[in-house]
Amino acid sequence: MGHTTKSSWVPSVTLRVDAERVEQAALLLGADGRVRGDADMVFEGQPVHPSGSVRYESAALVLALNEVEASVERIVIAGSADGGALTALAPDGTAVASHTVPGTAGVTAVTFGEFFRESGGWKFGPLGKGYASGLAGLVTEFGVEVAEESPEPGTEPTVAGPVPLTGVVKVPAQAPSAEGSRPAEPMAPAPAPVPAPAPAPTGPFPPADRPYELVEGWEFGPVFEPFVAEGFGNDVIALDDRVGDGPVLVELAQEGRGYLGLFALDRRNKDESPFLFNDLLPDFRGSTFAQVPKGRPLRMRLAAENRWILRVKPLAAARRLEGTMHGYGPELLLYLGAGADLRVDFQGSPEDGRGYAGIQGYEVGGRTGGRLPDMDLLLNEIGPLRQTIPVPRGPQLLHLRAEGAWTFTVRELD
Repeated sequence: MGHTTKSSWVPSVTLRVDAERVEQAALLLGADGRVRGDADMVFEGQPVHPSGSVRYESAALVLALNEVEASVERIVIAGSADGGALTALAPDGTAVASHTVPGTAGVTAVTFGEFFRESGGWKFGPLGKGYASGLAGLVTEFGVEVAEESPEPGTEPTVAGPVPLTGVVKVPAQAPSAEGSRPAEPMAPAPAPVPAPAPAPTGPFPPADRPYELVEGWEFGPVFEPFVAEGFGNDVIALDDRVGDGPVLVELAQEGRGYLGLFALDRRNKDESPFLFNDLLPDFRGSTFAQVPKGRPLRMRLAAENRWILRVKPLAAARRLEGTMHGYGPELLLYLGAGADLRVDFQGSPEDGRGYAGIQGYEVGGRTGGRLPDMDLLLNEIGPLRQTIPVPRGPQLLHLRAEGAWTFTVRELD
């Protein structure tokens, strides 16, 4: 039912979702299409998600998309009504998504639409499915079990229409995760990180995408909706016109063992120097930066032997350097602190136990575009190592080249 349009990109900011005269609810769903626990349903009776990313305010839903937990893949917007119009507004009042569901006899609740992740950003897609069993019946489809209030003695049970949502719990049955592990108990505290180098990744291919937040007050490099390409073997990849000129983040992964190289192409369609990637790591995972030239799209030559996936994002999507973090292979990191001592534990190459580890630093504070500044060489070593190096005040881009697993521990300066 309802008018259906194509899904469209929405900005990863705080959106206000309005639906006139409709009792709204938001369902935060994992990869299996179900809620993870009782807190993953937000409505008038349970107005704030524990993460703070979704709230119910004055008959509207507020979605801070840049704060949604990484394990949430979709946010379904539902309403206790036979139809209506939904509009999502950006902070400046601009409507970024809308969908109208016409009223239908016998329907007392509808799913208006959903916000879902794609290539590191968010899209909105219309749904428009109706339910005669009301909002309580609708939410059970997404793994919610509704506890109804017991009727007073001598009263007749209510028939037809919405049932008050007096309690929300997760249905016990749940599909196993991609790795085959048991689902975690809701709200369980995360274990403390162990500062030991991580082994090569063994998860499914392609690796899961990571959500990100734009860096407040920092606009270095173009801001755009992420670009993604997938394939097998050698290819030439050209970015589309959504990406402006300036430095961008490039993430690349290849399945299994085999050579992987990535090179930017110049105006003569020849490889530029230096290379973007040039590695033999098994199950390669890596990120780096590339310079989008002014006046023409960035074109890259990929040399690969297996299945691969490439994602291009704003530099602000780079992983934040903080606390204790593990990695494998080359990575572009973003440091925002006031200076730190960085403990580096490098495991060495999985092939011969040696391997290269180097870190280049770029001070990007106060810059808004153009090219990266001159780099500072912070680390340049061969073989396994355990060293501490100083990192200057941020914001800094740290370009790590590592031929193996590594662990960083950040000790912020007072």
